[in-house]
This record gives sequence, C-alpha cells and structure tokens, in this order.
Amino acid sequence: MSINDCHLINLPKITDPRGNLSFIEGGQHIPFDIKRVYYLYDVPGGSDRGSHAHKNLHQFIVAMSGSFDVVLDDGKEKKRFHLNRSYNGLYVCPMMWRDLDNFSSGAVCMVLASAHYDENDYIRDYSQFLSLTSK
Repeated sequence: MSINDCHLINLPKITDPRGNLSFIEGGQHIPFDIKRVYYLYDVPGGSDRGSHAHKNLHQFIVAMSGSFDVVLDDGKEKKRFHLNRSYNGLYVCPMMWRDLDNFSSGAVCMVLASAHYDENDYIRDYSQFLSLTSK
C-alpha cells in the first residue's frame, strides 16, 4: 500500500434549515464494511494520539466536531491531512503509520474500522514498521 491509496472522501450532505444531515454506508461511501466504531474526545491541548499502524485494518476518520490533523506515513512519504468538517473524512488503508495532533478544543474524532479490535493487528514500534514496509 502507498500513501496515495489514502484519500479524503466527501460524504452525502443533505442541507436543511433545521440542520444538516450526513451519513456513511459501509461498502458504498467507504471501501469496507463497518465492524467497529470508536471515538476520541476530551483530548488535552498539545496531546497527540495514534502513533501506530495496522497490518490489515482499514479505517475512516471523521472530525465530528472541531478539528485535528492526521499525519500518514507509508515508510517512504508523509502526508498531513487537516480534518474539520463532519461531511468528509479520511480513508486510511492498512500499513500506514498514523499520528493525530493539533486537536482543537472540543474536538471529537470518530473512527470507523473494518474489523473488531485485535491487538495483534497493531504495529506500535516505528522501527519495526519501517522494516516491514521496506520489504
């Protein structure tokens, strides 16, 4: 996988004077079926999250409120994405090191995942990640 396989996806947006509505359907708007949803919130100012990669997991990351940055690294190239709208998100393919930073006050980061939690799918050591991606 390459960093170019990761990209922003615009979601359907139904505008209404009473409030807008967006939705996500697995296999339709994102390229995987959704098996798990989790979210990060109350991240203290100046804190980072992530700092790991997944061997097989696909993810879709959305800023539900506020904003934050996602820095992706495929072992050769790094790319920063600023997420700040709830009607688009970032598709992250497997074998991408990710760091989340620059959280605004009140930011909520929602992540849709292609599989249930599995600690064995994580790569938490950057040097190990680099050795796996150089093969």
